[in-house]
Amino acid sequence: MAGRFRARLVATLRAHRGVAVVSLTDSSDGDRRGDAPNGVTIEDDGLTHPAPRRAKPAPSVPDEHAFPAAAYEACLTPDQVDAVRAFEALRDPGSAVVCEADRGRGKTSAAGLAAAGLAADGLDVRVTAPSFRGVRELYERADALLDDLDVDHRRPEHTRLALDAGGEIRYARPPDAVDATDEADVLLVDEAAALPVRLLERCLDADAVAFTTTVHGYEGAGRGFDVRFRDVLAESDIDVTDVRLDDPIRYAAGDPVEVWAFRALLLDARPPVAPLVADATPETCTYDALDSETLAADETLLREAFGLLVAAHYRTEPDDLARLLDAPNLSVRALRHDGHVVAVALLAREGGLDADTREAMYTGRRVKGNMLPDVLTSQLRDERAAEPVGTRVVRIATHHAARSRGLGSALLDGVRAEFGDRDWLGVGYGATADLLRFWARNGFSTVHLSTTRNDTSGEYSVLMLDPLSADGEALAARHESWFADRIADVLVDALRDLDPDVARAALAACDATPAPALSDDRWRVVAGSAYGSAMYSVDPAPFRRLAVCALVRDDAPSLVAGDGDDAGDAADEADRRERLFVLKLLQCRSWDAVADSLGYHSTGQAMRAFGDALKPLCEAWGGDAARAERARHEDEEQR
Repeated sequence: MAGRFRARLVATLRAHRGVAVVSLTDSSDGDRRGDAPNGVTIEDDGLTHPAPRRAKPAPSVPDEHAFPAAAYEACLTPDQVDAVRAFEALRDPGSAVVCEADRGRGKTSAAGLAAAGLAADGLDVRVTAPSFRGVRELYERADALLDDLDVDHRRPEHTRLALDAGGEIRYARPPDAVDATDEADVLLVDEAAALPVRLLERCLDADAVAFTTTVHGYEGAGRGFDVRFRDVLAESDIDVTDVRLDDPIRYAAGDPVEVWAFRALLLDARPPVAPLVADATPETCTYDALDSETLAADETLLREAFGLLVAAHYRTEPDDLARLLDAPNLSVRALRHDGHVVAVALLAREGGLDADTREAMYTGRRVKGNMLPDVLTSQLRDERAAEPVGTRVVRIATHHAARSRGLGSALLDGVRAEFGDRDWLGVGYGATADLLRFWARNGFSTVHLSTTRNDTSGEYSVLMLDPLSADGEALAARHESWFADRIADVLVDALRDLDPDVARAALAACDATPAPALSDDRWRVVAGSAYGSAMYSVDPAPFRRLAVCALVRDDAPSLVAGDGDDAGDAADEADRRERLFVLKLLQCRSWDAVADSLGYHSTGQAMRAFGDALKPLCEAWGGDAARAERARHEDEEQR
């Protein structure tokens, strides 16, 4: 690790007002000034500082309020009083509250006071956040208020407050909370901007929902909340109440510690303002290598690049800035329009490990800075996976004002051209159908789907490779083939709850070419189900094999035979039949569940669609056995 991040901290400490540098000496006889303790030197910054501000008047209880007066008496600022009063709207179904604040303004405490008020009214309150640690303050304030109100309550679990007279406050991880919106009266989402927009949209299914979010700071830096989710909320039929807290509690107003922390850690980093990049296209941009020394020396460039990375990702930590400036295996590449960063990629060099290190990785030792080789080696048991050298795209982001113009693809083209002497490009991320299609369009192929969900996003991760050399081709080919071979068994087990559109996109993005390789006996079972009365449940294996082939292979026939229907309707039905294959054949859902999920009028209609979808596969791949089975059933129908 280089020392650029540490140097940045030192430089900002020396530059900011209100900072005294305290030095410890080796000896008790060291240089001392004033009344400093033995062995301590205090260097005055030489600046004149304003006198401490007078304390603000205590907040008062509103004249009209639905929560107990004690909830408002517990507030520390008038802003908190306003926030708690805004949360009263959650007593009515069909309502939403958005509470915004900078860090240290007491929004989580306000949510805790409101949660206690709602629970005291007998409502079940579900709380969610990226981690329980972030809402401990909420629980502490709720617990204290319930004590003040003499409301009997217990804490049977660490993450739950249960009121004896009814009502509760219970924490759930974000994916679990959105899966159970019908089990609570109110959903409180803390640090909402640190969650993916897809999860936030599902939160709107709750009877009443509140979102608290940080305006500046890593917890709320993701632009998805402001740029996309705000539009979704505005277009909904939900009655939305907005409230903002500005009065600081953790700091005094204008406290130099807060000002220093924002600058030193880039808590308020932002991409360039939209008008500066609104006209950007691949043709107007230059591809630039932003080395760490350049970024450390150019504050504007660093803020634009890091701000864009932060804005495009729902979760960023201070360590990410340190890694950006110091990590030896990381590099930054960008597209710049008129000198401003409009697209940026954070890249990691991975692989190229010696035999001893590969052996250690195979037997379970973590080798930092090698995420993709680590998974392929330790989980998929490929000891050779860490030998080729690759470039992993850790993050890639395009300015929101210039999306859908091919800038992300142009940036990847530049990366591919620059690092073409390596063996592969790779990426790992939380899988969604749109992202899978983006990476597939850019030449990446699926090699692995994780079997556990991310605790925060609820997504399964996908690994993809784009080979650049013969060694890279060999690595990708064997893992593409193995992915296609094992995915049917994984979807029926660990990935049984995977979104069918994500499964379809992951399979379509795999460059393998699995063969049906069915015996004549099995083709007769498949064709009998397609054209006659045979049941697939007698021998499901060949049907699953065919489903994988149909979803993976580029030369697979459409699951809607014929060309007489409207092209748009046929494409929609083909998509629906692919989902049917995923849900029924690969995830083994019941016919009732399949019919309900896909909008079929009855299970019988779903079964007929299933048989019709098999017919093009029988005709394309079934050979003489399938043709003979079809002829027998057609003859029987004619008789």
